[in-house]
Amino acid sequence: MSLDILIKNVALANIEGLRDIGIAKGRFVGIEKSLSQPAALVLDADGRMAVPGFVEPHIHLDKALISERAPVNVSGTLTEAIEILWEIKRNYTIEEIADRASRVLTRAIENGVSRLRSHVDVDPIGGTRPAEGVIRARDRFRDLIDIQIVAFPQEGIVKSPGTEALMRQVMRLGVDVVGGMPFNEASPQDSRRHIEIVFDIAREFDADIDMHVDETDDPAARTLEIVAELTVSHGWQGRVTAGHTCALAGYPRDYADHVIARLRDANVNMIANPATNLMLQGRLDDYPKRRGVTQVKELLAAGVNVACGQDCVHDTFYPFGQNDPLEIAFLLCHASHMSQPAEILTVMDMVTGNGAKALRVADFGVAVGGVADLVVLDARDAREAFTTRTPRRWVIRRGRLIAEAKVERQRYFDR
Repeated sequence: MSLDILIKNVALANIEGLRDIGIAKGRFVGIEKSLSQPAALVLDADGRMAVPGFVEPHIHLDKALISERAPVNVSGTLTEAIEILWEIKRNYTIEEIADRASRVLTRAIENGVSRLRSHVDVDPIGGTRPAEGVIRARDRFRDLIDIQIVAFPQEGIVKSPGTEALMRQVMRLGVDVVGGMPFNEASPQDSRRHIEIVFDIAREFDADIDMHVDETDDPAARTLEIVAELTVSHGWQGRVTAGHTCALAGYPRDYADHVIARLRDANVNMIANPATNLMLQGRLDDYPKRRGVTQVKELLAAGVNVACGQDCVHDTFYPFGQNDPLEIAFLLCHASHMSQPAEILTVMDMVTGNGAKALRVADFGVAVGGVADLVVLDARDAREAFTTRTPRRWVIRRGRLIAEAKVERQRYFDR
């Protein structure tokens, strides 16, 4: 059989020695020590590491690059970031949102992201425009990246009249996932009602759920346990994701263990967002400062699926970011003290397979018969990849080479 692409001498995680990878008709058809079939395109990885297409499980494309025209977040806090956005959202246009999102998606694809989940604000301020703008961008890139869109009620549901109806409206427009932000309500009772409404909409549209949960330094925040409870009572195990969960980092050990056990039993996926939360959380603390990154190692040890995401790119919340999973993984290694060889491989899983599990992606991974999404890194292993974060050597999407980078270094000194 003739191959479309043959990649020689590839290093794969958890496999001893190098392999050749054969691709035909958009699928992996051979992974062997040596393949000799003719191929339309032959690439020699020369011992470089390859991973499945990266997964970005948590980003806000509607807000991306908004810092180009937004006032400075003087306090650097989550609260001020949200307040600055109010006036900007009133003046959103669908095409402007689509164009900003498209610029970020272009960079993501070059970085090897094959699947992405974007939250979009849904509230009476911006109406349906954020969702419509990101839907337009998704259509532009349909052949290059799979995009799921989440209806995100950042301003609350109970305290923001009209938001619940708008969430249903954007679901009918083509949004995929029901979002939430239950801690942003006026009382614990309203937070619980917020979560109940999210589950009601999810059941109505047979949709998955992905909520921002307890994105606060306050260890008294308790909506995460309610999410786990209602996931089980509604039979939505495996279909719910909780992002940020910063308050979990401040829980007393006994209560944290209790909540983590409930998350495991409910099969809730967890997303850490180290870049944004390291920047925002504990901002106004004296020392010692809270850093707000959720309990990654403890969740993993308990058997909870944990991935990590970019969250923000050049917006009022976070002034940096280039939608590069290697950069986020590098930050997560530091924030969660994951430096041992096995831990470094786990972090690579967090930006590939664990993210795919959270998004419920089928046919994911480098395996015969699977969809041929592959990123060949300019590195020999995960540690080197995180250290250098160099441009991707080759990016293959459904069996087609869609991006490549050549890094040339010239030395004009001798030591």
